[in-house]
This record gives sequence, C-alpha cells and structure tokens, in this order.
Amino acid sequence: MGEERVPLLKSLGRVLAEDIVAQEDLPLMDNSSMDGYAVRAADVLSAPINLRVVINQTTGKTTEKTIEATQAARIMTGAVIPQGADTVIPVEDTNSNWQISTDPALPYDVTIRKTAPKGNAIRRAGEDIQKGQLLLKRGTITGPAEIGILAATGNANPSVFKRPKVAIISSGNELIEPEEQLQPAKTRNANSYTLAALIQENGGEAVILPTATDTTASIQATFTEALRHQPNLILSSAGVSVGAADFVRSTLEQMGELNFWRINLRPGKPLAYGHLQGVPFFGLPGNPVSAMVTFEVIVRPALLKMGHRPDLRRIIHAKTTQAIQSDGRRSYLRVKLEASENGYTTTLTGTQSSGALSSMLYADGLLIIPEDVYEVPAETELPVILLNQAIR
Repeated sequence: MGEERVPLLKSLGRVLAEDIVAQEDLPLMDNSSMDGYAVRAADVLSAPINLRVVINQTTGKTTEKTIEATQAARIMTGAVIPQGADTVIPVEDTNSNWQISTDPALPYDVTIRKTAPKGNAIRRAGEDIQKGQLLLKRGTITGPAEIGILAATGNANPSVFKRPKVAIISSGNELIEPEEQLQPAKTRNANSYTLAALIQENGGEAVILPTATDTTASIQATFTEALRHQPNLILSSAGVSVGAADFVRSTLEQMGELNFWRINLRPGKPLAYGHLQGVPFFGLPGNPVSAMVTFEVIVRPALLKMGHRPDLRRIIHAKTTQAIQSDGRRSYLRVKLEASENGYTTTLTGTQSSGALSSMLYADGLLIIPEDVYEVPAETELPVILLNQAIR
C-alpha cells in the first residue's frame, strides 16, 4: 500500500509510514511544575525567611530579568524559570494568597515558611523528550498516547499507510436492506454490513455496493462497478456454491481468473479466490457464520498484511466440556470460555448452523478441530482463536 499524509486526528488508529524523531527538547526550557515562587536555593536554607518578589512570571512568556540574592519570582505552573532561580517553593508553603490578585503590584515581600532542596518543583529542559530521540517507529498503530506525542512534537500531518480499500458485493434475489420491512421469502442483507465492520476493524476502508440479483448480467454490472472504485481487494458473499442461481464464480471465470474454489473447512467450504482484472478477489459463502469465519481465517490475515498491520489475534488452548462430533474437515466452532484453576474450558454456544449469526454474537472464540478428526471426547485440549479480547 502507498503512503499519505493526513490531519492529526484522522491518523488515530492508522499505521505510521515514517519514524517520528524529536526535532527539539521537551520541555524546551526549564519550567515550574507548580504554582509558587522561583528562588535561589541558597536563600532558603532556613525558614521562615522574607524575600523580595521582583518578577511576576506567567505562562507563555519569558523574561530578561534575573533573580538576585534574596529575591524571588512569583511563578505559575508551566512558566519558564527565570535566570538566577534554581528552586520553586509551592505557594502553600508561603504566606501569599494568590486569590487576592492575579497580577500583583511589584515589588512586594513574601515569607517562605518551609525550606526546599535545590531543583525542587522544576521540570528540566529535555526531561520528557530529547532532541534526536526516536519516539515512534514506522509501523506503529496510533492510539491516544501516540496522537499526543505527535501533537507535542509538531507532527500535525503524519505520514501513514493508506488503508486497503475493499469493495463488498452481495448477491441474491432474496436480499433486502436493513431498513426495509421483512417480507415472506426475503432476508435482510446482514453480510455486507458485517463484512464492512470486520474490514474497518482490521484497518481497511469498506465500500458497500448495491446488492446484485441472481443473474449473470447483474453480477457482471456489479463487478464493473466494483472496479470503478479502484479497490485493493474485492469481497463477495454468496453465489460461489453449486446452486442453479450461483453466478459469482462463473462470472469471475469469465471476467477474470479463478485460482481456487472450495476448501476443506467447516463452516465455509464453498470459498473462491481469484483475480478480477488484477485485483485480488475472495468469494465467501452466503451463510453469515460461514462468511465471518472464512473472513477471520482466510481474508483477515491478507487484509492485515496489505495494511502493514501486525496480527495481534491470540490463540489459547482450552479443554472441551462435552463430546463433539465433526465431519473430518478442519472446523471452527463457536464457543464460550470459562476460566478454571487449570486454565480455560469451552462450551459450544448452541447450534453450530452456519446460518445462526447469534452463535458469533455469543462466542468468546473459535474452537479449532483439526482435519481428519471425527470424534472429540470431553476433556480434549484444543486451540481456540480468541474473539473476546477481554479474556487474558
């Protein structure tokens, strides 16, 4: 993927395409970490003692004046330490009442009631960040702290990798949009929105195309429209099986190339992969669980690689609490996880029908049953892909 510069807030969650190196010290100058009085440590070796306040040092300003012996500067949090001062006495350790005046007449006397060591309450120049320091590496995914660092170091338009653009195609005469009233023989188009959410969650940009009908002409027109958006990837759901109305696979063969079709996977056997005028194409099954599982197992790693993102999905091992039948295909079953003294145990979420979208809603993870396994006894330890990131 290429690179682009984006406004700072639009870089949240994006992948940096450049190293971020500090161009200056932060803080740039010594400053006070609290409201009080900037003094010379040698003048406050004992207390109480009276000092003459000759400077009112506010934030955002510097001064050419110097603190001499027995003098002090009234100073606010974040204000630059005047020359000659090397210590800050908190206002609560003096007889001063700052609420009386925000801009007192100078000079005046202040009584220092407590001593403080040299350097007290001073933030040194470069204490946080030093010029030349590598702060963020290329490939970093930005969160709030990274946005703060970018802002603090003057990177208002950081360079990030472009997000992979994914065109989403759904087909089927039975499909209607989510806002439409459900009618007999119709079903709402959940797949397009589920896949769009998965794409966005994994750093991609989703483009949902209008639903195609079950005709070759409609599929061809939708493919052409998908290419018009100049996507980096095309994703379809439904139309790749062996039914009489499954035209996606045959249309792909006509307009592009089919590299493989059908995999030894449950759910999700009728999966197709190919290229449409050079653009990678995944044809996912139409059943919603099959579409989500094949996205997780097959599409997600490809999308992450395209977007220069690491795969942070965790796999743990957990024991089954029930005997499970399988059909010899590599299977991904939706399970709930429960912590025990000896690790995690799994329980199926209920029906494992590939049409039961709620099984993904309730799932903490996907239990992997290897290929060529038909019987899984209870207490069998198997890998689980974690979907619930709250599980540690």
